[in-house]
Amino acid sequence: MQPTAAEVRAAAEAVKTALDRHLAAVEQRSGEDDPAVYEAFNHLAAAAEAYDELLYDRYDEVTPFEIPGAEDTMPPYTGPEEPNALSVLIRRDYAVAEPQRLLAQARRVAAADDDEGPAVDTASTVHGALGILFGEFEPDEIASRHKEFGLEEGDSTLWVTAADEPPEAGEWLEAPFEQADPQRVICRFDVSAVFDDEIGDDLDDDDDLGDPMHTVRDDDLDTDLDEELVDEDEDLEPLDADR
Repeated sequence: MQPTAAEVRAAAEAVKTALDRHLAAVEQRSGEDDPAVYEAFNHLAAAAEAYDELLYDRYDEVTPFEIPGAEDTMPPYTGPEEPNALSVLIRRDYAVAEPQRLLAQARRVAAADDDEGPAVDTASTVHGALGILFGEFEPDEIASRHKEFGLEEGDSTLWVTAADEPPEAGEWLEAPFEQADPQRVICRFDVSAVFDDEIGDDLDDDDDLGDPMHTVRDDDLDTDLDEELVDEDEDLEPLDADR
């Protein structure tokens, strides 16, 4: 449903109010990482984004402002100046792109560890196969060999957070990620296809003339896929049976 002119006008007024609030917070800030400035910044960004969307929906026009995404801003650091402990929080997403490859690799591990025992039966389901492979290999090795296991990489992130003191043994095992505090993040590293898309868009803007010699036809892709789809036992990388 298209917004009304009054709704667009109200959104514009909200941006003006947010601008005044942000300026006042900046003028009165207590330090470099004043939470009031951060809050006013977020409020201004949200108001500007809402106005931009309504303006486009109503008049097919946009503003010249670029709203930073979540990856561009972090809340001010409020952790200890000299941390006595730290936590490394990692998230890696995968899609099960080739279930048969995943199952075959899990069966190989299970057969090497347990001669046709219960583990081999467990490797007959995707759920069981994932448990076997992630139990056998370190996460970093799975990340580097994900294609061998029939997985496709998604987004990933790594946070290094500060702590005042090391936790007691077993203290956080029941809820390991519950206490993740963005304001105690010392550094953060994100990997996402969205960043590649942004780079690709920039390259497209710089080079509008495509090279016809590099055009990829659909039948070429089909041929390449047919060549890659060989018998899984021939194509799978050998696993270390001594693990």
